[in-house]
Amino acid sequence: MRILLVEDDPELADSLTRALKSGGWTVDALHDGVAADLALRSEDYALAILDVGLPRQDGFEVLRKLRERGQTLAVLMLTARGEVADRVRGLNLGADDYLAKPFELSELEARVNALLRRSLMGGERQQQCGELIYDLNDRRFSLRGDVLTLPSREHAVLENLIARPGRLMSKEQLAGKVFGLDQDASPEAIEIYISRLRRKLDGSGVRIVTFRGLGYLLEAEA
Repeated sequence: MRILLVEDDPELADSLTRALKSGGWTVDALHDGVAADLALRSEDYALAILDVGLPRQDGFEVLRKLRERGQTLAVLMLTARGEVADRVRGLNLGADDYLAKPFELSELEARVNALLRRSLMGGERQQQCGELIYDLNDRRFSLRGDVLTLPSREHAVLENLIARPGRLMSKEQLAGKVFGLDQDASPEAIEIYISRLRRKLDGSGVRIVTFRGLGYLLEAEA
């Protein structure tokens, strides 16, 4: 799943990016509000982490425009401001959570997991399709009780499919959720990852179905 991090402090942005990437997320890091607004208009994210005090356009304005466009992705606001009025303003504009600086990375990661559980998995920690189980907190798949270890891109594709069981996702949608801004978002590469995943799921009772020209869905065999 893909996260947008918008933080104007280069050192903090770098440490947060490394921490989130080490947890398996695809992260795009930007440093001002105008760039963030443009990315949110054109890219597909599961979560945005917005600093309030951004140059050119502050986090409140980025959030306001996001919600006015009807975009429902989860938003976590970061701020050095501890005033209740600022927290209330952010929440009233549509923020899902608020984290005041300084904070521990472990708390940020816990809040990210909680927001994604609510927005993508209906509040559940685990998603299941047949004997395939995905645990969001651990970012781990298990199949018939055994851990299913996957390369990062295959993991990301399967993660997105199991978060939407029985729902079609096109190659373009999957590419938009798997690749970052600094990567070549190739729909053709998705075909390769799907093929590899099919081999690993073969005989498990779980399959990826292709609808030609439309996309893929994950389902348990009857």
